[in-house]
Amino acid sequence: MSIPIRLFHGDFGRVALLEMDAPLISHAHHHCHLLLKASGPDTAFRVRGQSYPLTNDNAVLVNAWEEHSYLHELQGDGQTVILALYLEPAWLATFSKSFINSHHPQFFLESTIKLSEEQKLSIEKVVMELWWSDDITTERLHNLLLNLILSFVDPRVVINASIVRPPSSNLAYMDSRIRRAMQMMRLSEDAPKDLNSIATAVNLSRSHFFELFKRCTGLSPLLYANVLKMEFAFSALAADEVGLIEISDVLGFSTQSHFTRFFRQHQGVVPSLYRRQVEKSTHSI
Repeated sequence: MSIPIRLFHGDFGRVALLEMDAPLISHAHHHCHLLLKASGPDTAFRVRGQSYPLTNDNAVLVNAWEEHSYLHELQGDGQTVILALYLEPAWLATFSKSFINSHHPQFFLESTIKLSEEQKLSIEKVVMELWWSDDITTERLHNLLLNLILSFVDPRVVINASIVRPPSSNLAYMDSRIRRAMQMMRLSEDAPKDLNSIATAVNLSRSHFFELFKRCTGLSPLLYANVLKMEFAFSALAADEVGLIEISDVLGFSTQSHFTRFFRQHQGVVPSLYRRQVEKSTHSI
């Protein structure tokens, strides 16, 4: 089982410092997602079907809603410690015009980037603070994250605000039935449980629904539903107000063990351990 060294939730999104010991299944996030190696042997992630190295010299960049997975292909002995940033586009946009389009599915033009010495120092500073500091204030955490993410703002790396996203990934031009299906899945806790019912509700056969959903969003309906389930689970675990059995029931799992396996496949950590480790930082500076 992977070991969570430090977990933070806040209005910025999520930050995780994890010692990984197994691959993660294909998944996605609505966040601007950066993957950085903190220590250990080199490894790799797959983004949109292509493998990219995670090393001391390379970072992996994942756009909002891009399908990706952790491969756990270690190039040496020991375990890799990964610094994973899941940053809220709305939070980023309040600090720099460069991040206005960070929700864009083509915000990062490349899925990997060679790290500069400045970026390596910024990564080291964040990792050391997370690893060794017993009490990180909200202001300190925000400053660390901003200094790090701003080092990635480069016109050669991020999309220019004048570039218009293609119709296939623009909700304004998306098939109205898929827009309706996505809304149903977002607003109803029960919706992600039964995709056949969603297809019927928007007057599509199951096969046509799956094909059209993939064409419009780049994701399968099942993967999108899993994103919603994981986001609900993250929030519920951080709030620490309901038990794991109740979370499992709400998400439609027949047993808590099925929920635990699902969560671990996506995050590498069982939900009970995630809940014990997560720290909340909810106020802006």
